[in-house]
Amino acid sequence: MIFDSHAHLCDAKFDEDRDAVIRGLPAKGVQGFTEVGFDLPSSKSAVTMALKYPSIYAAVGFHPDHSDCLTAEALDALRRLIKEHRDVIVAVGEIGLDYHYTRDAIRRRAENDGREATEEELAGADPEASVQKQCFRTMLTLAAETGLPINVHTRDAAKDTYDMIVAEKGYRNGGIIHCFGYSKEVAAQYVKLGMCIGIGGVVTFKNSKKIKEVVRETPIDHIVLETDCPYMSPVPLRGTRNDPGNLPYVAQTIAELKDMCVEEVIRITTENAQRVYRIK
Repeated sequence: MIFDSHAHLCDAKFDEDRDAVIRGLPAKGVQGFTEVGFDLPSSKSAVTMALKYPSIYAAVGFHPDHSDCLTAEALDALRRLIKEHRDVIVAVGEIGLDYHYTRDAIRRRAENDGREATEEELAGADPEASVQKQCFRTMLTLAAETGLPINVHTRDAAKDTYDMIVAEKGYRNGGIIHCFGYSKEVAAQYVKLGMCIGIGGVVTFKNSKKIKEVVRETPIDHIVLETDCPYMSPVPLRGTRNDPGNLPYVAQTIAELKDMCVEEVIRITTENAQRVYRIK
């Protein structure tokens, strides 16, 4: 049975049929998943969902896009949430760095196009790198305090993400680099730290040569399956709403890339996720 290490079924796209989707997962070969928060309200929703369904666990934390919302009060609320619901909270996440939509990145891409960034573009920018770094550092400290593994989002910030995890010893309780999007060399760095690489629907895309190479080169005992649903549906469902029931397509692609039987891929990646999250 498959375990989805990173899902967002609290998303509004599931409002009409959430319960039906969750209850239908065992028939699709999925035993459960970790519902991942990205700010305080979504972290609370993840815990509520995990308390309702015995096959679901929760991760709580602040995504870099929401790093400017991390107040002292919000941090205290996260600490209380973990203390009160440690039975279902299995990680601090998703946390990390994402420089793709910072003001500097938006200006840089506009300059490459031979123009200036518009005020409208800049108004929709994500928090700047310094704000994200402070939030990430705080979340890494929270993980260390609580003894929980980390679930990391990183985009266009490979060096800073790795350097901060090493500097703060964020790897000490294990963790997952979710929706991995870097090279096989970067993946190898995280494997040396004892962390896992999250692989989802992108690996099934025809043009995903870099991720396919990562899967070929990364030891299977350091790979976990994930959907990041409702996003990143695998081929042949690309463009539709994703859910954990689609993970057999991801497992099949990984099996082909690693010349393994799909049953073995499912067994090992599930064991990996259970090990990281300490699920018995």
